[in-house]
Amino acid sequence: MTRRFTAAPAPAPTIPKIPPTQVLGRLAALQAAPTATLKQQWRELFGKEPPPWNRAYIQSRLAYRIQELAYGGLKPETVDRLVALGEQLDGGNVVLRRIRADSRPLAGTRLIREWQGVQHVVTVRINDFEFEGRPYQSLSAIARHITGTRWNGWTFFGLRARGET
Repeated sequence: MTRRFTAAPAPAPTIPKIPPTQVLGRLAALQAAPTATLKQQWRELFGKEPPPWNRAYIQSRLAYRIQELAYGGLKPETVDRLVALGEQLDGGNVVLRRIRADSRPLAGTRLIREWQGVQHVVTVRINDFEFEGRPYQSLSAIARHITGTRWNGWTFFGLRARGET
């Protein structure tokens, strides 16, 4: 009879509890901590390797995590409500969920493009764009007005690289 041994799964890392009295001190320490220290805290507080993103992202997520471990996270009812709202927006389609709902710049954003030595400024509004005091429904219409030729407005104003979909 042959015995087969299987490796036991590694135990889940123990995430430490953080006393509420330590929160402010730990949040302040994040500002001055070297990146290596931030990554080590990530491993301790999340139980996994830190993402390869910038310091500001890691620092902000650590700040949230410290407060979450000290004061508790979102209530289950809140999580359920957020999931339900997400389902309403995307119909439960995971692919749609990963696509930014609105790739349009925020209202109030000013798009500046120099064309043939002249600077052109477009203001993004809630439902349209304003150029030279007039409303336009699309950036392509504004690009056509400026150049006299057909352009993809997103490409003309540098919001999308040529060839991107």
